[in-house]
Amino acid sequence: MNPSVQHNAPTSERERHVILDALRGIALLGIALANFPEFALWTFLSPDEQAAMPTAGVDKIVRFLQYLLIEGKFYTIFSVLFGIGFALILSRHSMSLFLRRMVILALIGICHLMFIWSGDILFLYAVGGLLLTLLIKLSDKALLCTAALLIFLPVGLDALTEFFGVDFAGPFYDAWWAKASEQGITEENFAAWLRDADNYPQMFAFLLQGAYERMWEFVSGHRMPKVVGLFIIGYQIGKHRFYARLGTLPLKRVFWWTFAIGFPSSLFFAWSATHGHPWGLTCYSALYAVSVVPFTFTYIAGICLIFIRYQEKTRPVFTFFAASGRMALTNYISQSLFGILLFYGIGMGLGTSLGLVTIELVALGVFLLETVLSNLWLRHFHFGPLEWVWRMLTYGRYFKIIK
Repeated sequence: MNPSVQHNAPTSERERHVILDALRGIALLGIALANFPEFALWTFLSPDEQAAMPTAGVDKIVRFLQYLLIEGKFYTIFSVLFGIGFALILSRHSMSLFLRRMVILALIGICHLMFIWSGDILFLYAVGGLLLTLLIKLSDKALLCTAALLIFLPVGLDALTEFFGVDFAGPFYDAWWAKASEQGITEENFAAWLRDADNYPQMFAFLLQGAYERMWEFVSGHRMPKVVGLFIIGYQIGKHRFYARLGTLPLKRVFWWTFAIGFPSSLFFAWSATHGHPWGLTCYSALYAVSVVPFTFTYIAGICLIFIRYQEKTRPVFTFFAASGRMALTNYISQSLFGILLFYGIGMGLGTSLGLVTIELVALGVFLLETVLSNLWLRHFHFGPLEWVWRMLTYGRYFKIIK
């Protein structure tokens, strides 16, 4: 094979690291568990409506466990893996190829946001990836300091909002509700709109205002600095190829130190989240920063420890999850399609009718189905369908998909 052609090709199966794909697959599970309450429209119900569910008692426990074990953790894993992927691409290809890849991802994200689901994260990732390219010439120390600054920056921004009345997200909030009003969407019919929408134009009306809502969420939640900070951490891991020499890393020490910091702070974070932020916005933001990132690395270190210590016994499990990770883009978009099919009026219309515990079981079922289908698909194909299209657009040439 021509070396130049190999250099300009996507990562081959022999070059893939199972642990990275498995982590990506596990992250998809957590993302499904985090997103499906919104797909099912449970998140949009009033507290009284949620309390009227038959499973309300169990739902309270599940909600607390969501904030303790899931909230922010799995999108953090995904963000770190994104940064690792950036380092891998730069080790084999030019910066221009990565930039092209991000532009295409941004277009995919916009289509997902505007036409399928308002909770899209791909557009934010694409923009964050472009911003990351501006920082990589910094020294390792400067990069890590920048990552810490970006991760804790939202605490300072929320303090400005809480104590000095600086409303960063106010204009976006006003624009969101102005657009919602144009579509006839109000606080009263917000939760039921998608459940009652029995045709795509009605669903699209919600998606239009939902795009404005998503921009407000990005600004009010200060998502960009958090994401870029996590990208930097992942980039450093990928740059130094820590994933390729797990046996030399102090994973056990990382596990226990991050657990000692992340678990107690996650308990306080979960309590604050489920009790209306009684300590104020700034404290809640600080709890998020000191709980989510450390506890995420507890997960990562723990999974890596299992992988290297019990590799022979757990290899089938990691391979099973890795298949969904190799098709992460396809599976992420597919989760949105499952959400529409199950919960919206143009599908089965189950939205607002299920309690949280039932929704999470549905999310688990969807993920397992996707993972089984991913394993079956990859027996016969080199790439997932959307991954295949993304690669061809990125590299500007045709790739054989059938094995």
